[in-house]
Amino acid sequence: MGYKVVVVGATGNVGREMLNILAERQFPVDEITALASRRSLGTEVSFGDKTLKTKDLDTFDFTGWDIALFAIGSDATKTYAPKAAAAGCVVIDNSSLYRYDPDIPLVVPEVNPEAVEGYAKRNIIANPNCSTAQMVVALKPLHDRARIKRVVVSTYQSVSGAGKEGMDELWEQTKAVYNPTKDVPAKKFQKEIAFNVIPHIDVFMEDGSTKEEWKMVVETKKIVDPSIKVTATCVRVPVFVGHAESINIEFEEFLDEDEARDILREAPGIMVIDKREPGGYVTPKECVGDFATFISRIRQDSTIENGLNLWCVSDNLRKGAALNAVQIAETLGNRVLKKG
Repeated sequence: MGYKVVVVGATGNVGREMLNILAERQFPVDEITALASRRSLGTEVSFGDKTLKTKDLDTFDFTGWDIALFAIGSDATKTYAPKAAAAGCVVIDNSSLYRYDPDIPLVVPEVNPEAVEGYAKRNIIANPNCSTAQMVVALKPLHDRARIKRVVVSTYQSVSGAGKEGMDELWEQTKAVYNPTKDVPAKKFQKEIAFNVIPHIDVFMEDGSTKEEWKMVVETKKIVDPSIKVTATCVRVPVFVGHAESINIEFEEFLDEDEARDILREAPGIMVIDKREPGGYVTPKECVGDFATFISRIRQDSTIENGLNLWCVSDNLRKGAALNAVQIAETLGNRVLKKG
């Protein structure tokens, strides 16, 4: 007996990836439905070797369904997630709407799998921000060994984090560089993204940080440890898929780089590729389509007493979004629902 699963927002980048990953990981699905807005009604999406036609989210009855994976943004989620939850369907939400609600667990299964058991308060589990998800996978096993005091992170985030519109804008602007007769002004991003980097993701806050940077701070505290200090600078780069992060970590006690490398090699969800030679590291392009979070460039920081630097790369549509949501569903099934 498997699960009855709903994918909400099935025609978007993340929704399609959720369907792909459910099939790839052979999640025990008894029945699956793809939902979308009325303007996308009837659009065909793939689930393994099957083709699904999207149904209307507005009229769908969630009664009798076990799990709903939501990938529709905060505004629509605010309307439909409570309906699904009230009908007894557990919502796993990819938007930012519920991440900071103390009654709703924020889960990365490699880091805090036990948190899924808190779903019962609201029948909702939140998926973290893409940039946070890959970072905390790397931080947790190191924190368990040497207690992290402070993290300084600079991100290099791909345009797919801004959805299909972001990917289209990079593509069109790049073509326009080679065809100067066509002008493609910035719409999705604040400045031209082709052959450029933009130190601005999400809205600015009063202290000068952006909302994306704030998310990394508060989510790391909620998922890993509230005592960890985090400062972030989040940057959009002209890469289609795959987020990269340069992470500087200060520990309470000394942690040798070789021991850190061994710890990370043994940690769930991590692949260490760290050769001190040209090409002995992973770039965003190489991680696309992979489940792992890749760690490279592990080295001691001699400017502080107990410091390490590392390079962290992951497919943001997978670990940063769809994969983590499916892993939450797997964890929920194994620890609580126990079907399949």
